[in-house]
Amino acid sequence: MVGARTGGNRGTRARMRSAPWGLLLLAVLTGAGAGVGSIVFRWCIQQFTRLLSGHDDYAAAPGSAHPHLTWLGPFFVVLAPVVGGLLYGPLVQRFAREARGHGVPEVMLAVAQRGGRISPKVAVVKTLASALTIGSGGSVGREGPIVQVGSALGATLGRLVRAGEGRMRLLVACGAAGGIAATFNAPLAGVFFAMELILMTFSAEAFGAAVLSSVTASVIGRAAFGDVAFLELPPFHVDHLGQYGLFALLGVLAGAVGVGFSRILYAIEDACDWAWRGPEWLRPAAGGLVLGLLLLALPQMYGVGYPVLENATEGEYAVGFLLVLLVGKILATSVTIGIGGSGGVFAPSLFMGAMLGAAYGAVLHQLLPGTAGAVGAYALVGMGAVFAGASRAPITAVVILFELTGEYSIILSMMLAIALATATGRLLSRDTIYTLKLRRRGIDLDGPAQGAPLGGQSVGAVMEPLPEPLTTTTPLTEAADVLSLSGNGALPVLDPAGRYAGVVTTRAVAEALTEQPEGAPATVGDLARRPPAVRPDEPLATALHTLADSVDSGMPVLDADKGAPVGWLSHRSALRALHTRTAPAQESALV
Repeated sequence: MVGARTGGNRGTRARMRSAPWGLLLLAVLTGAGAGVGSIVFRWCIQQFTRLLSGHDDYAAAPGSAHPHLTWLGPFFVVLAPVVGGLLYGPLVQRFAREARGHGVPEVMLAVAQRGGRISPKVAVVKTLASALTIGSGGSVGREGPIVQVGSALGATLGRLVRAGEGRMRLLVACGAAGGIAATFNAPLAGVFFAMELILMTFSAEAFGAAVLSSVTASVIGRAAFGDVAFLELPPFHVDHLGQYGLFALLGVLAGAVGVGFSRILYAIEDACDWAWRGPEWLRPAAGGLVLGLLLLALPQMYGVGYPVLENATEGEYAVGFLLVLLVGKILATSVTIGIGGSGGVFAPSLFMGAMLGAAYGAVLHQLLPGTAGAVGAYALVGMGAVFAGASRAPITAVVILFELTGEYSIILSMMLAIALATATGRLLSRDTIYTLKLRRRGIDLDGPAQGAPLGGQSVGAVMEPLPEPLTTTTPLTEAADVLSLSGNGALPVLDPAGRYAGVVTTRAVAEALTEQPEGAPATVGDLARRPPAVRPDEPLATALHTLADSVDSGMPVLDADKGAPVGWLSHRSALRALHTRTAPAQESALV
């Protein structure tokens, strides 16, 4: 009987690992776990906030005294972060150091390079540490922690059924989607957050699993919190076509603010690393004194700050104070993360965007009273644009704001500003606010994992000699003969002056010769195209992403300075390089 039960359990796990219905069931279970986790997390935040501030949300009553410590007046905010740091500092240091910070980069790393493996204890430690951080005044958000908690639950479930790496990654993404969906009552945003930021790819299987997880978590979240958005915003409309130009300029400004926030965040973290010389478990408490002084000067920074954000969208603050709140949030969030606090940067970026947008809208309302429109509309668009500039996740930004408001009339303005903010962020910075944290640790998500034996070579070390190029004036019939004898499916093309003009493929030449209608291409120059550039100093692991997307048999390697072709990277040369790295290890293993 025992043997039969054991065999049955193994068979069930095997079916859940491989069968399509197994993934669907695991996605639902992950979503349910993320939904329950979000309830526990929000309850912990509420309890710690009441305990340490005496209010449900101290940002709604800034400057008030603690009801049980009235003799301290507003000065209790100086001590609250210190007490919180004494509690969560040792907890994180002892049990799960990866729970420190804003969490999403750790999940991205687990999916990209660690096969989706996340320790199950992260879910418990992250919940307590982040709730203590926010409850004691830390100016961070809920999304980073709940993404890490949900992802840890998904990874744990995958480990229990012994899922393969591909399915483990999907379950981690499902946990992230479920966490976002339940916490913010934004099921669509949860799905696209998982696709755009965690998996960084789209597929029907992944999308379907993320949707199931997100819907399941949303149902559980709505049963506990009600079917209401996590922010209550008044309706906004675009009343004048000229406003689109104003929203476009706001998008550029917001993109710059998003990048600036990223830089300041890590600059302050570096400053905290330089200044602190004591034990790490004590760092949050010692740094909490600095945070407490900042909260004393600007109590609106206590916790997540949604009440302040809502007031800004309703136009209740003057322009000068809005700018003070913007700078204050950047500093407060950066200090909270820098001293070792645990929390997300998504909600702070929304807060910053609301302050920037409201200030921008108020100034326009004074300068262009007949054209500018409602101040709140600019605050709303600014929320998504700053987040998009910092994270370069435009789809998530558009979707979550649409779910917040349900206002379709402002969707064009949001899309325009968010697209420009994303483009501005890309122009100003190679990394997002999430990937920059990893790159500072020497981790490139597009490169090989640290310590990986494969893919670390440079392209210049493995590339083949450049095949004999064609010229742009070569007739197609002659090009077909050269291509057939070259052994390559593509060849580089140079113009008469010897400058690189692109690549021509065997398939393109064959199709052109087969059709040959009047006015069809007659020379190689008419068919040449430029594939994505690959440089000699680029790591092979990075170049493989470009090579994998190429339908041809290879691509030229271009000199970084002059842009001239200096070699040829083919699938054959890449596989040969990987084989030479693995062969010695295999031989030594056999010995």
